[in-house]
Amino acid sequence: MDIAIVIAAAAGLIGAAWGFVADRIAARWPAHEDGSVRAVDWRTAAVMLAGGIAAAALSIRYLHDLSAFAYLAVIVAAMVLLFATDLDQRLLPDVVTYPLAAYGLVGFVVGIGPFVRTPGELLWATVAGIAVPVLLFVLSVPFGAGAIGIGDLKLLFGVGLIAGAQRVIATVIVGALAAAAGILVLIALRRITLKSYVPYGPFLIIGALWAMLVSAR
Repeated sequence: MDIAIVIAAAAGLIGAAWGFVADRIAARWPAHEDGSVRAVDWRTAAVMLAGGIAAAALSIRYLHDLSAFAYLAVIVAAMVLLFATDLDQRLLPDVVTYPLAAYGLVGFVVGIGPFVRTPGELLWATVAGIAVPVLLFVLSVPFGAGAIGIGDLKLLFGVGLIAGAQRVIATVIVGALAAAAGILVLIALRRITLKSYVPYGPFLIIGALWAMLVSAR
């Protein structure tokens, strides 16, 4: 058996295990107002699947570059945790999103970030990291308060600094497509209606992971 397949499978198992841990963290933190702790349910499976696929994709794409692999492994772990908290509580905690943005700058300064390499790329990454969230916020205004969460916008700023201008735009596009597909499936399964609120954060995270771990550009 190809060693790359074995490594990817092992990484996928580790990622799924972290997904389970992230789900259990999200069930407890930030603390629910009523003090409850959600039991294992479909969200647990969804986070485990996301963690497993992301970790496998990371190993396939970046294992040849150990510094980039280590750098992105931290980002993947944080993204999976955010995926879990938004599914559970419709919340992307500042304590995770803000450090992600700072981490992007650290990656640039130290020179281990695989996407933003030059001062010019950092400039465009910063511009996109600000402009894309602002544009989405403006577009959401006609739909009323809460059409897009502030946490989503903070996440996109961090993704911009980490992944660069092209990839933050790709994040939004892929996230929108994933959201449309996911909502159609949930409606078909009669789990939601057209009036139901569906958190956008998990779909943006799917888009960000795709942009960083799968996209060629």
